[in-house]
Amino acid sequence: MITRGMTRENLASLLLSRAQWRPFPPRTDRDAWEALPGSVRAALLAEGERALGEAWPAIPAHLAMEYVRSGNRSVYEQASFPRRSMLAALVLAECVEGRGRFAEALVDAVWSICEESFWGVSAHIPMQKAGAGLPDTSEPVVDLFAAETGALLAWTVYLLGDLLGGVSPLVAPRIVRETVRRILDPCLARDDFWWMGNDSRRGLNNWTPWICSNWLATALLLEEDADRRAEAAYRAMTCVDRYLEGHPADGGCDEGPGYWCRAGASTFEFFETLASGTGGGADFLDLPLVRNMGAFLYRVHIDRDWYVNFADGAARQAIPAGLVLRFGRAVGDDRLLRLGAYARSLGRDSALKWRISLPRSLGDLFGKVPAAAGQAPAAPHVRDAWLPDLQVMTARSFEGSCAGFFVAAKGGHNAESHNHNDVGNVIVFLDGRPVLVDPGVGTYTAKTFSSRRYEIWTMQSAYHNLPSFGGVQQMPGRRAEAQQVSYRPGDEEVVFALDAARAYPAEAGVLCFLRTLVLRRSAGEVEIRDAYRFGRPVEAVLSLMTPCAVRLAGPGVAELVARDGDDAGKVRAVLRHAPADVRVECEPVPTEDGRLQPVWPEGLTRVLLGLPAATESGVRLVLCRPGGSPGAGE
Repeated sequence: MITRGMTRENLASLLLSRAQWRPFPPRTDRDAWEALPGSVRAALLAEGERALGEAWPAIPAHLAMEYVRSGNRSVYEQASFPRRSMLAALVLAECVEGRGRFAEALVDAVWSICEESFWGVSAHIPMQKAGAGLPDTSEPVVDLFAAETGALLAWTVYLLGDLLGGVSPLVAPRIVRETVRRILDPCLARDDFWWMGNDSRRGLNNWTPWICSNWLATALLLEEDADRRAEAAYRAMTCVDRYLEGHPADGGCDEGPGYWCRAGASTFEFFETLASGTGGGADFLDLPLVRNMGAFLYRVHIDRDWYVNFADGAARQAIPAGLVLRFGRAVGDDRLLRLGAYARSLGRDSALKWRISLPRSLGDLFGKVPAAAGQAPAAPHVRDAWLPDLQVMTARSFEGSCAGFFVAAKGGHNAESHNHNDVGNVIVFLDGRPVLVDPGVGTYTAKTFSSRRYEIWTMQSAYHNLPSFGGVQQMPGRRAEAQQVSYRPGDEEVVFALDAARAYPAEAGVLCFLRTLVLRRSAGEVEIRDAYRFGRPVEAVLSLMTPCAVRLAGPGVAELVARDGDDAGKVRAVLRHAPADVRVECEPVPTEDGRLQPVWPEGLTRVLLGLPAATESGVRLVLCRPGGSPGAGE
């Protein structure tokens, strides 16, 4: 697809030499660095000074072994990631100041990283033939973080080469030697890394563009041999080509908006680097698929930093605003530009947050897209979006506003990347505040990406806004898919419907599970209507997940009371259900996990609506504002 018949020889003829390619100003370009705003320079210097005062984390062997012993991968990452973050902070601070004050600490950091046995993380050591445990230094394997570390060191040489040489002429050659051995040689010599796309049994995900964007940059910055440089660029391009061939044409990221930051965003970075490294000669940013990949982000944006979070990922995201702005400019998408400017205005994103990925920081610093004159940043707040390949819809009451209801729903199947068993799941917000939610995902452990994944509650359909039948939940796998999916937008109402029966195993006994979601714009309400048909009498229990406290206000009526935010203590929405005499139970769902707690600080409530055993049954839910009345048909 992206190669468009381009051969390795064509690409080689287009590549700029290492001396010619100057994507960002190095430290020696004092005019560029001193022209940055004073507040930005001060912030970068403060981060560098903080890194000077921090203790350098050790990575003893037992941290790698902990993944095997207990499944804990975080302890290793909590030592590895800060090393890279500290190095990046020192690099940017030295570039800003330009006086050599950070030189000794920089060399200490670089040397220490070069002496690590593995640049990746403990959870990815099983990529080696020796399996999990300690890294086998005789077999360098390239995972996400090894590739990113190689690129971080390559950018360090590019930005600070003269400074490193002033400390010792051995520093830069050591970086080059280690990066060639750990990244460039394995990527050229091997074709069996799964993320390369040569194994038809396994689909590709964010690993491919994430690794390839770093691989490409590393090769262009450090590889001295022109033939190897061209070969690396071409091989990386063909890997991304395979990734795009399997990508939904609608641009939808089945890994969710959290992983979009390393899927769609990294795809853009790859193309941006390729175009820059060829002087615009190999520019594929005009591909419709690439434009759609960018559009995905605003199609699943709810309000502020809230996003539709089907699959792994948090409902609240700090997106790379500077990159989103560059993406929007490159593909000519005004709504993506608006989202980037809006995200930046929230103050949760800066060059500091993404500093481990130095190109993102450098792009923020030197590739800014100015906001429209006289206009405050405003989110696009797209009224309707439909992703037919992903089978995801979003709709809101009013275009350009978070006022009123926002709904999202999905069909799809249960073999998606970073899958949750959630065919038919819905999300509902009111005035930009959560009402019915997808909990997201907790801290990753060895269980997360194993055969025991669906033992984790956040992955189970019973902890999404879905029913269980006779205690049986949805099953994983490609066969567990939505059928009869339909979507009908309109000025007055939006209707999404599907049959999710195939998502359940045979023992559930469900023959038909028709779910219909209706957003009535004029009435200001959301209706969820389920109809179940069974081969034998089965009890259905519908789970609803909410961050609100639940107060039963009478037969068939529950008030959802906000527990945090500006409306804490107030009724956020009213839920009416029919039949009114179903069994209603509420149970707290603690969210102390380090990834869940920041999103749901007060925990979640699981509402269970139990229907008596029958061969046919169903439930109708209507959500409206406090004081609102249900629409026709109640």
